[in-house]
Amino acid sequence: MTPEYWSDACKRLSKRCKVMRGLIREYPEATLRTRGNAFSTLARAIVGQQISVKAAQSVWDRTVLTVGTVEPMSFLDLDDETLRACGLSRSKVVYLKDLATHFHEKRLNPRRWPRMTDDAIIEDLVRVKGIGRWSAEMFLIFYLMRPNVFPVDDIGLIRAIERHFHDGDRLSKAEVLAYAERWAPWNTVATWYLWRSLDPIPVEY
Repeated sequence: MTPEYWSDACKRLSKRCKVMRGLIREYPEATLRTRGNAFSTLARAIVGQQISVKAAQSVWDRTVLTVGTVEPMSFLDLDDETLRACGLSRSKVVYLKDLATHFHEKRLNPRRWPRMTDDAIIEDLVRVKGIGRWSAEMFLIFYLMRPNVFPVDDIGLIRAIERHFHDGDRLSKAEVLAYAERWAPWNTVATWYLWRSLDPIPVEY
């Protein structure tokens, strides 16, 4: 499912920013999509921490083959070494099992999230081990498809801004964050196209 705001956001960003106009034209078939599963989206975000899109997909594919159905008990029923054999680090196994426990024990309630603000959802999610602000922001983008998420600490986003706007020169966090004002209230869309410009594999969680 593509968000309803996508087409309008692309038009507005194209009018506002020459670089964004070029990226949107370069990838006309590309749109943000949700997999529609809260637990799976968060689990994929944990798996994808600090590794490339390609590597994350490979580890995730092996994990799915091992656990079968991607649901909390599938992770809780397996021992740590079985999960480690999928290519997961020891810490990521701990994080995935803590996430599974939060869902199994209903300490996270997905039904509440559509009515909550972005910051409130982030506060809810960071109680899980291994889920920091970045992982929570991936959830806001790829599950809830919130329109104005700007993951300022995302390496891919930073590198794309440096490449397309500053000839590859390094930027400070404050300089990167300034772009959030330029693209609001459509930062999710701008971020997605910048990611797409760096990797032939569309980013999905």
